[in-house]
Amino acid sequence: MQAIQADVQVNFHYDVHFTTHLFDPENPLLSDVTTARAERLPARILFVVEEEVERLLDVRAAILAYCAKHSDTLTLVCPPLLLPGGEQVKNDPKHVVAVQEAVNETGLDRHSYLAVVGGGALLDTVGFAAATAHRGIRLLRIPTTTLGQNDSGVGVKNAINFFGKKNWVGTFAPAWAVINDFHFLTTQPDRVWREGIAEAVKVALIKDGDFFDFLEDQTDALAAREMAPMQELVYRCAALHVQHICTGGDAFEMGSSRPLDFGHWSAHKLEQITNYRLHHGEAVAIGLALDVTYSHLKGWLTENDCRRVLRVLSGLGFALHAPEMRGTDELFHGLREFREHLGGELTIQMLESLGVGFNVHEVDESLMAEAILLLERESRRFDGIGQPSPEDSRLELAAR
Repeated sequence: MQAIQADVQVNFHYDVHFTTHLFDPENPLLSDVTTARAERLPARILFVVEEEVERLLDVRAAILAYCAKHSDTLTLVCPPLLLPGGEQVKNDPKHVVAVQEAVNETGLDRHSYLAVVGGGALLDTVGFAAATAHRGIRLLRIPTTTLGQNDSGVGVKNAINFFGKKNWVGTFAPAWAVINDFHFLTTQPDRVWREGIAEAVKVALIKDGDFFDFLEDQTDALAAREMAPMQELVYRCAALHVQHICTGGDAFEMGSSRPLDFGHWSAHKLEQITNYRLHHGEAVAIGLALDVTYSHLKGWLTENDCRRVLRVLSGLGFALHAPEMRGTDELFHGLREFREHLGGELTIQMLESLGVGFNVHEVDESLMAEAILLLERESRRFDGIGQPSPEDSRLELAAR
């Protein structure tokens, strides 16, 4: 008998919206999003809110008031569920179960909505619960952090950590919609405000040199928490991520190339070996600095371009090195885990110029170790605002 061959094509559609004060009863966006393709009204919806967001903004009261105002289009099935944020929510599967139990107890179905309000870690956790309950409930992502709004919130990954490995358990499932409310960013501490900027630097370095020029020009303004450049950063970064997902040819990472994970092979391991002392964006910034330095030592990237990147990262307030990098064996295990996560050939991005990344399939670990030592030395030369210290103004990196 001949094999039965089947090609299945599935089209996904989701919008990324931008607003301020989403839960103001006079703002129609949330109601419009849930009714745009509705099979029935009012739509049934369950909210999960990050505890820290609730503490800062009393979001649950705002949600109750909003749903009361829009009761003709929205039915809140129960008071919003509170969960922690940060990596702790991804490190314990009980939080996924808690969301699934709420879905079961409230009788949500595949035409209902599960809305999550919080940072990227909570978005990942609740997204995993939404994708697996009934094999898929409509997910509304409402990111509250820079990292969530410009990167993780607009992607198609939902995952939690397992076996001590980042994002080991998860799914690919696009959200029904993403709603970015810029007002949330004004409440974030400096560390969280800054964290997501690392992902903007990342995508600019591999895809858009003009965007990197913008980030370089606006470094001081971003560090000073000016909203206008941050809003442009979030929009341009989100657009580049969505463009790659939709047109890159491998939305669900079936192959071995993951350009959007530039700098992440070491970042994911750094999070783990620092016991998550480093937040994700902080680890990504170090990972970017490391791979940019390695790219220069290999002769692919000019010294001037390398210096520009390190200066921007330092000017934004990021450390360029972590003490845990000194013992390279554990860090280099991140290379093997990075390959094992997909299988196939090791494939990571490096830079040939600002805005142009390319795939490499092997890493010279001795040269990478040299890059780590150089980066530790160079990180001490910066004065914390992105400028070399007066006593040693040259970034001495010798390309090979």
